[in-house]
Amino acid sequence: MNEEERLAHQLALGIVRAFAERGETALTEVTLANGRRADVLALDAAGRLTIVEIKSSRADFRSDRKWREYLEFCDAFYFAVAEGFPVKLLPDDTGLMIADRWSAHVVREPLLEPLSAPRRKAMLIRFGMLAGDRLRLHVDPPI
Repeated sequence: MNEEERLAHQLALGIVRAFAERGETALTEVTLANGRRADVLALDAAGRLTIVEIKSSRADFRSDRKWREYLEFCDAFYFAVAEGFPVKLLPDDTGLMIADRWSAHVVREPLLEPLSAPRRKAMLIRFGMLAGDRLRLHVDPPI
């Protein structure tokens, strides 16, 4: 694992912990129906879905032109970065979290764009199936 991957992993831990503190549950590295992979997908008790895209460096953000393709799969979208990231690079119309290994705090709330009922149902099923598969592999790993 290179340094950027290590940082992204640490930020994901803090983000998942922050969602848990808010009473939400989250999964990391979730493949969406369009083939894109969300860094973090969180679910709250009302069934709202949030995607968090982690950016580990300026170069990581500048090379990423696919992040808008996540918007049709969530009610809310955040970028998450480490302290010291040049946040002026990030779009103003997205949520923003500053994260570390232990937690994440919201700097800017995202705009809420509710999913359509069919898309929400598909995403909730995807979330549940993935969570169940991961739990099964944890309880009964392949030999």
